[in-house]
Amino acid sequence: MAGKIPFASEGQPLLVVEDLKKYFPVRGLFFTRGWVRAVDGVTFAIPKGKTLGLVGESGSGKTTVGRLVLRLLKPTSGRIIFDGKDITWLSERKLKWFRRRAQIVFQDPYMSLNPRMTVYEILLEPLKVHKIDVENPREYIVKLLHEVGLDETHLYRYPYEFSGGQRQRIAIARALILKPEFLVLDEPTSALDVSVQAQILNMLKDLQKKHNLTYLFISHDLGVVRYMSDYIAVMYVGKIVELGPAEEVFEKPLHPYTKMLLDSIPIPNPAIARSRKRHVVGEPPSPMNPPPGCRFHPRCPRATRECKERVPELVEVEKNHWVACPRIHY
Repeated sequence: MAGKIPFASEGQPLLVVEDLKKYFPVRGLFFTRGWVRAVDGVTFAIPKGKTLGLVGESGSGKTTVGRLVLRLLKPTSGRIIFDGKDITWLSERKLKWFRRRAQIVFQDPYMSLNPRMTVYEILLEPLKVHKIDVENPREYIVKLLHEVGLDETHLYRYPYEFSGGQRQRIAIARALILKPEFLVLDEPTSALDVSVQAQILNMLKDLQKKHNLTYLFISHDLGVVRYMSDYIAVMYVGKIVELGPAEEVFEKPLHPYTKMLLDSIPIPNPAIARSRKRHVVGEPPSPMNPPPGCRFHPRCPRATRECKERVPELVEVEKNHWVACPRIHY
């Protein structure tokens, strides 16, 4: 990659990730039998106030990337730089300032909310943990609830009393209570009805504009990612295979895997759907034993001998459009 970082030149980057790796050990009875390469050399930057959409099939490493950049997991190697500060190996005590500035919204809001606490207690807890003195906590929390589409009548209810969409609004309010600058949104609408999805997505865009938030938006739903993202990164078995501006990636995909994902988007016209469908054989390989060369080559209809032998680097083939494919570069 010759030292260049995708999107780092697009304004002031809030988050920079360099060659990030995370290997999980596979334990045997007496020794480690191998390593699962969940994330295997990921590099990107997210400019302030922008959204990077991270897409790929299940098991591609998207969620692991999200947890790594928040330091919920310790990386195996690489660098994570937040607002100019290297946080890769900081201790939990030294990360406390970062915890205020970066938050996460999980996929399942019911599992991430304490069922024994009321909404007021859930939202008050982060203020207590970080020892933030608010003159009128109740008024502060009610104001935040209004921003996410709830009101003070919801303050003293428990999570089980809400619908899925309302619970996700509570989870978003909890993420915003500390006034962070960066949010990891890990499939925040995948468990919701389509109509509720639209409301939550619109709300997230409004909140981003109002508070100048920076998002890492993780999803397998390409339509949602296109709507939410300024930039898109496509992951396959722990590696990023294509990055670029959202509209350019959708309108002019370069990597065969990206094309396969786009062809899999349902079209409400059976004739068009049949004509566009491409046959892709096989399943994603195991991240414990990935194939040599390009990891997509066993499923790629255009694979050559070079694809099987050479590990492709992520190269900028057009302005801000990066691809890892031997057929394109060489």
